[in-house]
Amino acid sequence: MILRGLLWALAASVACAPNGRAPGEVGPESPGQPSGPAVEVWLTTADASKLLSRESDAHFDSGPAPSITTIAVDEGTTYQAIVGFGAAITDASAWLLQNRMTPSQREALLQELFGRNPGIGLSFTRLTMGASDFSLRQYSYDDMPAGQTDPTLAHFSIDPNRADVLPVVRRALAINPELKIMASPWSPPGWMKTSGSLIQGTLLPEAYGPLADYLRRYIEAYAGEGVPIYAITVQNEPHYEPSDYPGMRLEPPARARFVGGYLGPLLASAGIRTLILDWDHNWDEYTSPLQVLADSVAPRYIAGIAWHCYGGDVSAQTLVHDAHPEKDAYFTECSGGEWAANFADNLKWFVRTLIIGSTRGWAKGVLLWNLALDEQHGPHTGGCGNCRGVVTINSVSGGVTRNVEYYVLAHASRFARPGAHRIASTSGIEGLESVAFRNADDGSKALIVVNTAAQQRSFAVRWAGQSFSSAIPAGAVVTFYWKS
Repeated sequence: MILRGLLWALAASVACAPNGRAPGEVGPESPGQPSGPAVEVWLTTADASKLLSRESDAHFDSGPAPSITTIAVDEGTTYQAIVGFGAAITDASAWLLQNRMTPSQREALLQELFGRNPGIGLSFTRLTMGASDFSLRQYSYDDMPAGQTDPTLAHFSIDPNRADVLPVVRRALAINPELKIMASPWSPPGWMKTSGSLIQGTLLPEAYGPLADYLRRYIEAYAGEGVPIYAITVQNEPHYEPSDYPGMRLEPPARARFVGGYLGPLLASAGIRTLILDWDHNWDEYTSPLQVLADSVAPRYIAGIAWHCYGGDVSAQTLVHDAHPEKDAYFTECSGGEWAANFADNLKWFVRTLIIGSTRGWAKGVLLWNLALDEQHGPHTGGCGNCRGVVTINSVSGGVTRNVEYYVLAHASRFARPGAHRIASTSGIEGLESVAFRNADDGSKALIVVNTAAQQRSFAVRWAGQSFSSAIPAGAVVTFYWKS
């Protein structure tokens, strides 16, 4: 994971759980309110005095629209379907859950993260295929002694994941059967690479076939453990070779050759429907996936492009989508850390850029990096020494601190469920950025608004010929949720 050049703040720990009623639960109404649909109001403020707080309901009114700034929500204009919001169950996250929490603590946290009502309903997660920097040791699923190879993968095994990762993922799936799981390799086995190591190097020409089979075996082995893999990327951050944790450089021609000539045909012949995503790296080098999509063969096997936040601007997603509207987008990694610890700045940036900007930029899912880390920002082997998880698990007590990333995700994941479609909403007026969704199961709507201005903003929300008025403090985030 690249951390160089990360200019955005992501925040200090907050040790409060969300409060209030579950979405859909009716609250008390005051006399004289309009007779239109009730609107739940869930607020997180820049000073953290309110954290996903259930405020008094608003009500739509069919009278004339107020003459103030208006966010118009149009569910007649629909965009991409949503897979979900979540974070990566890294080796470190799974190990902490399994080894630093009691069974009751672990169950409570998993229910809170992946459950719904009153959980926050995370429905998308990412696994590392082998070790990342957030592992307790460096490994692949087919490590060999120096100088030896295993082109038939006779020694392939997912045993390194049986103690921690698989139990946690299976439990998350049991809590939320709609959970979609993607996976990314940080490095293939060292014997497949020019470096002869998990560290650095690129793929040897003779290893294209074995690596394709390695990825196929991973998908089939996980399916055999009751964990279906929804999507994979070919290589995490293929334009970066870290010096102290697994990684591999894989240029566009190599990725196109690998997908078009090996991985794509192999998965198709095996009847495996797991999606293949290209890139899995930053916005600033968006021409790299465009080069792969310009190949004559590879695009037929590529379902979409995966994006990270550590360089460039989220608008790159729209540039690539406009060039290839048939390919989906997924946002797959961004981490907060102690290099920037201001809650207000982090809340505003994360919601504006990822929850709103990335989904308005066609992302079907949004993933942050580590789901959980400990109070020392680990465990990790190389790489980032000051990253922050969505939650912090105390390695002694098992106590949980919910960080700013938790509330950022919850403002979306608790209200926009898998299968929801993004719908049209006004955004970018008077510092108010927004995104809206319509849930497929019951037609309920969720409108997420962040106030990026330096002062409170008053505004109206207009929908289906009705409107209500509201106000949002500077830097705050609000989710409006209603049924019609």
